[in-house]
Amino acid sequence: MTAASPALTDTPVLRTERLVLRAPEGSDWEAWCAFAMSDRSRHMGGPYSRDTAWRAFGHVIGHWAMRGFGSFVFATPEGTPLGMTGPWYPEGWPERELGWSVWAPGAEGKGLAFEAAAAARVHAFRDLGWTTAVSYIAPANDRSAALALRLGAVEEPGAAFPGDGPCRVFRHPRPEAA
Repeated sequence: MTAASPALTDTPVLRTERLVLRAPEGSDWEAWCAFAMSDRSRHMGGPYSRDTAWRAFGHVIGHWAMRGFGSFVFATPEGTPLGMTGPWYPEGWPERELGWSVWAPGAEGKGLAFEAAAAARVHAFRDLGWTTAVSYIAPANDRSAALALRLGAVEEPGAAFPGDGPCRVFRHPRPEAA
């Protein structure tokens, strides 16, 4: 018996000047795991153990199956995964979110996360029909907050957020207003 090569099918693929945004694939696992097990994931609950990273990655893939949309892996045109961004709305979230993470340290500071998140935001509003979106950002995650502001989002102190701990909430403008 041959092992199956499972994949999400019929998911959109977005392209920007430098990136391809696609659904997560099994081949992205090691790049995600390296990020999730590192201190770089501290603003999203990490560092994770390898088995917890596995479950978290399964959550990302399962979101696509259960909601029909989810976070895109943004990759080079050659296929190297650099991070993740996209529409996110798991059970219990107060609002629809646009989230992001940069997995590859070498991808930071080059505008790639901005490019990917901007494309994902257009997709959420245009293709999914969203009328609003927020980003939930850990209080100490200054780089992520700077990206939200660069995208034109405005911080909303006192807005509802998921989970127990403190969180900064940034409201995104519609893409044509940004």
